[in-house]
Amino acid sequence: MSDEEHHFESSDAGASKTYPQQAGTIRKNGYLVIKGRPCKVVEVSTSKTGKHGHAKCHFVAIDIFTAKKLEDIVPSSHNCDVPHVNRTEYQLIDISEDGFVSLLTENGNTKDDLKLPTDDNLLNQIKAGFGEGKDLVVTVMSAMGEEQICALKDIGPK
Repeated sequence: MSDEEHHFESSDAGASKTYPQQAGTIRKNGYLVIKGRPCKVVEVSTSKTGKHGHAKCHFVAIDIFTAKKLEDIVPSSHNCDVPHVNRTEYQLIDISEDGFVSLLTENGNTKDDLKLPTDDNLLNQIKAGFGEGKDLVVTVMSAMGEEQICALKDIGPK
């Protein structure tokens, strides 16, 4: 009995991270999982193949967390995994010495498990704004169990 329950839970946990979508319906600026990574599609081209072959979709996409370029070719009638991508805004409270940020959630709790972004430009903007004592709101993008700060808004002085 416990084996069955455990199997059910693990399949449920994996299923909530992505959903299937037919390759032929995925468009530019949509999301797609390539090689197990959540990506934003930057280019889609569809090729018609021979007499009995399937039309194929060629996707060029950028990993939303590492900014690496990935490509995939999938028959247009097949399903692809599409990640559930969420964007959430949090107010920045503090930046610790070890590179973790402390964020204020909507319900008043703190979220302390996020590191500063690896993008130098965004990192410098966050550090400079925080050093000047500005009220900053960061946008956190989450997909497939990963989270990263992807944008910054200045909501004025404290």
